[in-house]
Amino acid sequence: MIIYTFPVRTAFIDRDLEMIGPVSAIKSLEFTQSPLKLPFFFILQFFQLLWYLPKTSQYLCFFGGYHSVLPAWFGKIFGKKCTIQAGGTDCINMPEIGYGNFRKKWLRKATVYSFKNCSLILPVAEALVKQDYRYDPKISPKQGLLNLIPDLKTPIQVIPNGFDTEYWRDLGKGRKPFSFISVATGTSNPARAIVKGYDLIEKLAENHSDWTFTLVGDSAYVSPNSNVLVLGKMNPAELLKSYNSHQFYLQLSTSEGFPNALGEAMACGCVPIGSAVGAIPEIIGNAGFLLFKKDFGELEPLLEITKNTPLQPLANRARIRIEMLFNFEQRKSKILKKLNL
Repeated sequence: MIIYTFPVRTAFIDRDLEMIGPVSAIKSLEFTQSPLKLPFFFILQFFQLLWYLPKTSQYLCFFGGYHSVLPAWFGKIFGKKCTIQAGGTDCINMPEIGYGNFRKKWLRKATVYSFKNCSLILPVAEALVKQDYRYDPKISPKQGLLNLIPDLKTPIQVIPNGFDTEYWRDLGKGRKPFSFISVATGTSNPARAIVKGYDLIEKLAENHSDWTFTLVGDSAYVSPNSNVLVLGKMNPAELLKSYNSHQFYLQLSTSEGFPNALGEAMACGCVPIGSAVGAIPEIIGNAGFLLFKKDFGELEPLLEITKNTPLQPLANRARIRIEMLFNFEQRKSKILKKLNL
């Protein structure tokens, strides 16, 4: 039986469980993101891992952090494989914008211990291994695991996210011109909103009252602009419909690993506009537009270019790119192989 630990349950976790479930018994153990609950969850997790130990074949963690310390320790002590899927914040140190595990003393220690003592690290993007970050000049350029843990010896293999392009597809419906959508959770926290690029989106909305913007994922987020529609979390069917009613997808994040919503939106025929961070450039490729520096003065001209660019060929290219390079079956095959399943 695989023990799968994570700090919070997401659609990504659900996909992993659906992927692994048919070929192996798997038990999911959710941890906590609340600092006040940490002591209780460490005790709870210790006894959970102890209880399941006789049946446990290996440990799998999504993100490195507090929740992966005990699985890494149990794996080392009892000779069981522990794999960590590195997703983004666990490979980043950006105190300037309040982002990344490495900006907090004890979370940094937990993350470093986990990555040093697990058996295998599977990041979703090459940029999470090592990157020379240049998007926001006020942020340190040295990011990624090998920059932040120079003596890291644990084997690393990048396995990008994958998408079910039979589900995420262009439904052939009409799209309102200059309609933009972006999906992110937790953006009612101002620091999180900046991480996800909402500060740039709000400036765009302010300057273009005839354009429409839809921000999905946190109904508590408050926009000062009347042309910004804020919606809460959506189920896949609602997301599919929303992607198909918008012309562009915005991923103007200050930091990212491999954003799932970007891949979903591109598979649905949205033309992507993204920041040159994490895996975003390799996801978008020649199928959209890239902002190389966090500068609104550079974003505006980029969007002016879209006015004179045939968008349908880009939308088609975006879908094909996800289909060919980031197919769910490709990811599934690589993950199961690495887990020896």
